[in-house]
Amino acid sequence: MRKLFALIAVFGMLTIGASKLMAQEESAEAAPVATEQTSVSETIPTTPTSIDDEEIESTSMHAAIKQKFIEGGAGFMACVVLCLIFGLAIAIERVIYLNLSDTNTKKFLANFEDTLNNGGIEAAKDYCRNTRGPIASIFYQGLCRYKQGIEMVEKSVVSYGSVQMGLMEKGLTWIGLFIALAPMMGFLGTVIGMIEAFDQIQAAGDMSPALVAGGIKVALITTVGGLIVAMILQVFYNYCTAKVEGIVNNMEDASVSMLDILVKYEQKNK
Repeated sequence: MRKLFALIAVFGMLTIGASKLMAQEESAEAAPVATEQTSVSETIPTTPTSIDDEEIESTSMHAAIKQKFIEGGAGFMACVVLCLIFGLAIAIERVIYLNLSDTNTKKFLANFEDTLNNGGIEAAKDYCRNTRGPIASIFYQGLCRYKQGIEMVEKSVVSYGSVQMGLMEKGLTWIGLFIALAPMMGFLGTVIGMIEAFDQIQAAGDMSPALVAGGIKVALITTVGGLIVAMILQVFYNYCTAKVEGIVNNMEDASVSMLDILVKYEQKNK
């Protein structure tokens, strides 16, 4: 019996020793692999990320705008965006047209007077025909009535000045429409969002802040979108209006100067 216990004890000791020896060998084999991995990782240089902070910020901003657009409701937000697109298209076209219509009035009058005195009415007509802008067009129409007298020239200038003024103001009413329509669409989305919020309260039978917050959030997003569009278009509208007023004032001053130049020319050639 004692021999049996002794054999069991010896067998147990041998088993424990063998397990410890195997564990040491496995750890010894794993150590070089780890060191190789660490050495490889140390030798490989870390490459910097290709995305800059500005790109990350722009991406996050675009994602935030897209998220707010979806949260505000695709229908009403799409109408607000369409108001912005059409309004900007008309405004940019008006800005380009008005900037091309604006000319140096003093230089034009000096060249017109020199051409008239040196080349006569026909030369002055050619000069006005080849010059861009409403002032040159008004002068050309007035010169076409020169043979009928100064009074007919004045009436022609006044009449055609009104035509040029209408051409410059063309499209501004549409910009004003989009300025008024964008916040109205936003307010309509606000009212509908509030109605949906109260419908959810009525269906749930409970005044939960989390339940109301969703509808109010959608309502406020549409309002903010409409107001932003209206403010952007209002800046372009005021710029175009101020530009038209400046050109009209130059037209009136130039028309008076033209009549004086023609009177002097007529007295000179009598």
